[in-house]
Amino acid sequence: MTGSMQIPRLTDVNLEPFWDEETNHKLAMKHSLLFSLIESKKSAIVEEETLAESLNYFAKLTLEYPLYMVDHESFKRLENKFLEIQTGSDFEEISTASDELIEVESDLLEFIQNSQDLLSSEASAPIIKLVNSLFFQAIKRGASDIHIESGERKGEVRLRIDGALKKHLDLDKGIIALVINRVKVISNLDISEKRVPQDGRTQISIAGKTLDVRVSVLPTYYGERVVMRILMQSESIPTLRDLGFKEELTEQFYKLLNHSHGMILVTGPTGSGKSTTLHSFLQHIATPDKNIITVEDPVEYNAENINQIQVNNKVGLTFASGLRSILRQDPDVIMVGEIRDRETAEIALQSALTGHLLLSTLHTNDATSSLTRLMDMGIADYLLSSTLLGVLAQRLVRKLCVECKTPTVLSSFIMEEASLSIEGRYHTAQGCKICDFTGYKGRQAVGELFEIGDEVKVMLKNGLNDHEIRDSMKRMGMQTISDKLKDMMADGMTSYEEALRVGLMDR
Repeated sequence: MTGSMQIPRLTDVNLEPFWDEETNHKLAMKHSLLFSLIESKKSAIVEEETLAESLNYFAKLTLEYPLYMVDHESFKRLENKFLEIQTGSDFEEISTASDELIEVESDLLEFIQNSQDLLSSEASAPIIKLVNSLFFQAIKRGASDIHIESGERKGEVRLRIDGALKKHLDLDKGIIALVINRVKVISNLDISEKRVPQDGRTQISIAGKTLDVRVSVLPTYYGERVVMRILMQSESIPTLRDLGFKEELTEQFYKLLNHSHGMILVTGPTGSGKSTTLHSFLQHIATPDKNIITVEDPVEYNAENINQIQVNNKVGLTFASGLRSILRQDPDVIMVGEIRDRETAEIALQSALTGHLLLSTLHTNDATSSLTRLMDMGIADYLLSSTLLGVLAQRLVRKLCVECKTPTVLSSFIMEEASLSIEGRYHTAQGCKICDFTGYKGRQAVGELFEIGDEVKVMLKNGLNDHEIRDSMKRMGMQTISDKLKDMMADGMTSYEEALRVGLMDR
């Protein structure tokens, strides 16, 4: 490399970027070539480590700029300034493109038919418009996830609305590949890598709202599939009243959350709204005089008044290690996304014992079986009875669409089997334009709260199992999820089919 001798060297300089529209700066940066004004002349800036690559690329550009070589630190400084400009211009592109969003699917399909020849790369305006419109339509319909799948002959986009997946539109195979690439570009994932799963995050600004989106790309037999989870901002965290629990249950939550130490658990299957409930608990108790720290996997809601840690197993940041570190941060309230193993359970219980209020989730079917789950993890029953304040088991029930639900008569066999009241006004799902022909619109949380009072402590001490404890709690008046579902059915709020799916028969 004799050429490098003639290139003047500059050390420890703070250069300003020279950004002109003629040069493709994104590509130039990929080849480690930057530009700046030196003595008011447009100049090309290179560094020793990547010299060969940047000179090769510079030769292709046929620019008559003088070359300067700078040290690594100076080069990095200038590169960071370029990155800032680039992110800014990328964002402007997106926000200007989003002025013309397509609101209706049929228009979107027509737009794709008409721009077939323009849909050539993931950076072309039609593809950007198509992806932005998909986000817009998903948000407008209240979807929580967007699924984009590649099939043998075509691709498909589906939206998860109220917990159920619904087909949104079919797209040509070529277009699906471009859409997936576009999603990868905005999530900073590798476009060229199609053989391994990739995970990323992105932020999108649509209709004046900024949304965080979690992206997961998975290679399948016919190409890749992408699932995008739309995460909520702190202002959209519902209050405890908004969640839809019965009034007396909400009052009991308030009482539990007044404790200064102890453990409160929320249990239920995946997608039953546990994270949302925990976050509304935290918003309820968040005051400036409390230090609230969470460790989550992943961070589902961006909340401003609490400190959130994201689990990262690659670097060894697990729930257990995160929880240990939190304890050194003088917290008042701790939220652990999930108790998955004995180690996490032990640290959680110890911290609840030593004067912290700890909130977490477990995967169990009902409130009382969480006791057995924790004991199976090796937690002593005396530890449980002295730290556990209460367990809330919850589910999300789809509500019948008020426009089209129809009265129905349930067979005597069903009435008997589910022990339903004869006075109930039972309805079934029909489907209309308003509810997208699903028969359901919106969801409501139902829950059973199992408070660990003195009676339970005695039962635990006497070695009763969770079924026996559950039976005696019901005798003492604990309302189960099954009871709440029967009430909802009798009020015509949900159907027998939906109640059965959620757990009508789990007594």
